[in-house]
Amino acid sequence: MTKQILRAACWLAATIVLLAAVGYAYFLSFELDRQPRPNPRARPADIAWLAAAPATPRGRVLAVVSSTAHFPGGSKKAGYELSELARAYYVFQASGYEVDIASPAGGRPTERIDADDMGDADYAFLNDRAAQRKLDATLPLAGIDPARYAAVLFVGGKGAMFDFPDNADVARIASAIAARGGVVGAVCHGPVALFGARGPDGGSLVAGRRMTGFSNDEELFLMKDARQRLPFMLEDRAHALGAIFAAAPKYVGHVVVDGKLVTGQNPWSTWAAAEAMVAAMGVSPAARPETAEERSVLALAAYYNSGLEEARAELRQGKGFDKMLVLMHALVAAMQGRVADAFQLQRLAKG
Repeated sequence: MTKQILRAACWLAATIVLLAAVGYAYFLSFELDRQPRPNPRARPADIAWLAAAPATPRGRVLAVVSSTAHFPGGSKKAGYELSELARAYYVFQASGYEVDIASPAGGRPTERIDADDMGDADYAFLNDRAAQRKLDATLPLAGIDPARYAAVLFVGGKGAMFDFPDNADVARIASAIAARGGVVGAVCHGPVALFGARGPDGGSLVAGRRMTGFSNDEELFLMKDARQRLPFMLEDRAHALGAIFAAAPKYVGHVVVDGKLVTGQNPWSTWAAAEAMVAAMGVSPAARPETAEERSVLALAAYYNSGLEEARAELRQGKGFDKMLVLMHALVAAMQGRVADAFQLQRLAKG
């Protein structure tokens, strides 16, 4: 009996080792080590399309970030998403707008950085002395004159859930810019800033308006106890206020434009949301090359809408894509038991 148990254990160990080797070989087949990597030392001068900025500014845009560093209790980090600020900042700047950065409390806010999602523009922002000086001394919202700005962007990050919704200055600024015919934009969790704002009729700014934001599916996938940890769910509150809320599949870029109200669903929506805001101000956004991440997001949207072949066709229109982002979607599909999607998305990641 002892020999049989030992023999079975050996076979089991050999099988595990073989499966691990096969899995590792399959992982290597994606050739992720050959993917271009962002440059942590990038500076604004290295971003060629920024040079297209007009010599004379067209106006000013206000970017608002959260001042809330942690969830209540102090154990979980909140803050704002750096990539959402950085990408929009440069889109506005390259399109001819000066950008001021403000926060509810003023001073240096807490930023969230996801190293896996960083690109050259994000690192350039970290190395941009002028931008970092603005971040070191963000303008307190209480002192902001909305009349100075052609548009306002409310940047996302979990911190926004705590200090945007009931902030009188957030509501005042959004309402005033909207009333003057300016552009009001928000990305990811940023749209919670709109919930206290008023439209021309005195009702909710979002009532009857098309919008998006970080969806319930996205929130609950990342944080199972979100309903207990957050003051409310963004999507639920939007529906309660009478908004026409539209969400794309999880973690796929999605922008909704309703007149001069522009909202983006998640961090992967930032580039398109900022450019839609510029267009809503009556200006053609500065031309720039599509990033590998954006190509992956477009391919993922094509996959969810039309299937694998349409997604592959989308990838063929550009040069290079972010395989890790596609594989992340494959992993999410596997975790949710969507076996067919997990398999097809791995095929998509192969190119």
